Amino acid sequence: MSITLEQIKIINKKLENRFRDKLVVNKDLKRTLVSFQANKKTPYYRWYKFKEGYSSALVDYTFNKLNIKKGKIIDPFAGSGVSLFVSAERGLDAVGIELLPLAAEIIAVRKIIFEMDNHRNLIAFLQEWIEQKPWEYEKSGRGINHLKITQGAFPDKTEELTGKFLGAIHKNRNKEYRRVLRFALLCILEEISFTRKDGQCLRWDYRSGRGNGNNKFNKGPIKEFTQALTDKLKDIISDLSGDNTLFESANELKGELGSIEILQGSCLSILSKLRSNEFDILMTSPPYCNRYDYTRTYALELALLDVDEKNIRNLRQEMISCTVENKDKENLDLFFANTLDKATKVFDTQEQLQAIIRYLDEKKKNNELNNPGIARMVKNYFYESSLIIFECARLLKKGAPFVMVNDNVRYAGANIPVDLILSDIAQSAGFNVEQIWVLPTGKGNSSQQMGVHGREELRKCVYVWRKL
Repeated sequence: MSITLEQIKIINKKLENRFRDKLVVNKDLKRTLVSFQANKKTPYYRWYKFKEGYSSALVDYTFNKLNIKKGKIIDPFAGSGVSLFVSAERGLDAVGIELLPLAAEIIAVRKIIFEMDNHRNLIAFLQEWIEQKPWEYEKSGRGINHLKITQGAFPDKTEELTGKFLGAIHKNRNKEYRRVLRFALLCILEEISFTRKDGQCLRWDYRSGRGNGNNKFNKGPIKEFTQALTDKLKDIISDLSGDNTLFESANELKGELGSIEILQGSCLSILSKLRSNEFDILMTSPPYCNRYDYTRTYALELALLDVDEKNIRNLRQEMISCTVENKDKENLDLFFANTLDKATKVFDTQEQLQAIIRYLDEKKKNNELNNPGIARMVKNYFYESSLIIFECARLLKKGAPFVMVNDNVRYAGANIPVDLILSDIAQSAGFNVEQIWVLPTGKGNSSQQMGVHGREELRKCVYVWRKL
């Protein structure tokens, strides 16, 4: 028997009524706070625009709201490390798991700077590079090992100077300084290229000559290499100097700094290796179930880090299933041996989720999905999320909060209440759903969704669960 969109709405309403007392509109939470926007002018956090992350102000707000003053935090989807560094500044020890090589490199370089006894030598070194501009006198460069989707991403002069800059970096004997300089280059790649990060892909400016004659996209000014680079180095120097520094005053203002540990890889394979009852708080924002493919949007940076085509494909499959290209993952039973059966049973019996999966499978069978991979993606996203939630319940101490930022989504007209489904699963995993903070303003739908099914505002939330 087929399931209709109207039946999906009725089932969703039933779940919403169950959690009605937990859904709390939090007027303190603006979209800028739960996105990178609030970091744009924040010293240190402004260096790299990791647009999928949340702000340092949100971490501070959450810790203050939940009265978190000490302990050890874990972030299974660490991104650019915002949770880790804010925690360490407040004296908490932090462990982050991150799969994307770019994000892991951002954390690693920031950690190098964070743990320096002082920054005078680094500041002097960067100032010398600004003044001398050694890349402009380099005779040859090493170039970027481009991927297929990054070929032609830069104006010719920019490509040349980028190669010379990499060549000049390579000559420096200080490994840590080399990484800081390369990090500065990572921070400006989008600004100096023909591309702009645009959700599921890189969007190309018409001046690149890429695409057909109908491409009229103009990203605006494309920055000149030397100016963009020196501006970024000046930003770093400014934040490490004088009143702007977050590091040298941290001990005086907040006591002893906490430690930071980054585990590079997928949390699907790493979580089970960590000890039970080790962490006092978890705060994270996983990839949303929205088809975004970070291996494409961050392709320029991955190419600069020498990630080749094969590794790109592997990364895409290792991610939690959030793109239509994700296939069924193998060997999950090996990584979740202790929690697999319980998590699978809860996943299989979650009424609202199974109804949505049936609905999408029928739409796929009838060729009514704009991409047939959507049905598999949604199913696997929730299955893998169930495994992660159960495993994290094992890692957290009794009474420890689990805080997650996530978005609801909509496919084939069906509103998928990610917040409520995951909260229901979390209850079965041993969490109390304290509150689901709802942003006062939700998000809209894609033009495709609105054109066929009309507009329906979707909740954007911060979930606050607590280990029983």
